[in-house]
Amino acid sequence: MNQVAKYENRYGDVYTFTKQEDGNVLWEGNFKHCRFGFPNVYKRAYQQYCKDVGSKGEHPMFIDTFKEQVHEMLYNENDEYVGPGPICAQYGHLVYSDNKTIDMVDPSGGPYLSTHTNLGERFDSEELKGLCISSFKRVDTGYLIGTYGEFDHLRERTDD
Repeated sequence: MNQVAKYENRYGDVYTFTKQEDGNVLWEGNFKHCRFGFPNVYKRAYQQYCKDVGSKGEHPMFIDTFKEQVHEMLYNENDEYVGPGPICAQYGHLVYSDNKTIDMVDPSGGPYLSTHTNLGERFDSEELKGLCISSFKRVDTGYLIGTYGEFDHLRERTDD
């Protein structure tokens, strides 16, 4: 039997979240006015950065630090924009969005959902407890939300 959670946004639109047998969740409702997000791809930019830094005999920063610095903007003491930070100026043009992968959906009035959101916590729902968002796939009635368990990363691994 499918488990269903409901959410009513500030405009009175009702959204349903139906847990499927495979563990994914069918999200249905009004998506007429909706924003979407797509993940950034840093591979080319980070590879070029590592190549450039390595050619000077230096050690590159970690990817997480690079992801922050490649978006850095500089401001003066009056909080006026000065320009891009040095990493952004040199490598920012190599970062692009993966327009084939949706990582955020935000219908007008909510709910705003993005990858890694814990659905059970977001909606205070026993039906969705422990399910986190891994992906969004557009379907005729809304979105099929791919999920993973909130503690899957702690699962013991077996060497096959």
